[in-house]
Amino acid sequence: MFTEGYIHSIQSMGTLDGPGTRCVVFLQGCSKRCIYCHNPDSWKMNAGEKTKSSEIIKLVERYRPYYGEKGGITLSGGEPLLQPQFAAEIFEMCRERGIHTALDTAGARPDEKTEKVLSFTDLVLLDIKHCRDEKFREITGEGPEEMFEFLDYITKAGIEMWVRQVIVPEINDSQEDMKQLADLLEGRDNLKKLELLPYHSMGREKWEKLGLDYPLENTKPLEKSEIAGLIDFLRGKNLPAC
Repeated sequence: MFTEGYIHSIQSMGTLDGPGTRCVVFLQGCSKRCIYCHNPDSWKMNAGEKTKSSEIIKLVERYRPYYGEKGGITLSGGEPLLQPQFAAEIFEMCRERGIHTALDTAGARPDEKTEKVLSFTDLVLLDIKHCRDEKFREITGEGPEEMFEFLDYITKAGIEMWVRQVIVPEINDSQEDMKQLADLLEGRDNLKKLELLPYHSMGREKWEKLGLDYPLENTKPLEKSEIAGLIDFLRGKNLPAC
């Protein structure tokens, strides 16, 4: 009996969410309410399409010739760890087939269900919203405790990690913000890449269609040169920033 889960959407040939070319499966459901979320329609669990894990594997196998040695599957969201049994079953079947697995997540408390998902995970793409409690809450509506616990767990487990942070003007774009991020990541040998992603407003239209006020209505993205300066600062701290 295969587990059923809720899917928001699928990108069969993605190139931005992990190494190589990948099948990116966006799972439905998220408890956070990030102020720059570009998929607010993914928040409600039952708004997605109900799908069996076996159907996901069939899709991955269909496109497998395009993935090469580096590619594979990425589970994203929403928050994929809100459907841990579904995620674990997909990853376990991928592991049996030699397909690389990546988990794109904002982190969750490392309980038994989360640990099972991670036992079949080759790479974690960890979205660190902010290092300070008050700013983390401003962005997500929740506290950062679970993210910190998750980060420590995957570090101790030695699971390869790419860290990502969306850079929003006047929220996490200062040198002090970058110093706190560098301090958090210092000495974590499993960190292979640190990506700074410029904030964009591409999700605004979805907010409006859902009847929601867009929180960053008057916020403009940083210039490329400003992002480059933050990257240089992190590289100066011996972090693999890009």
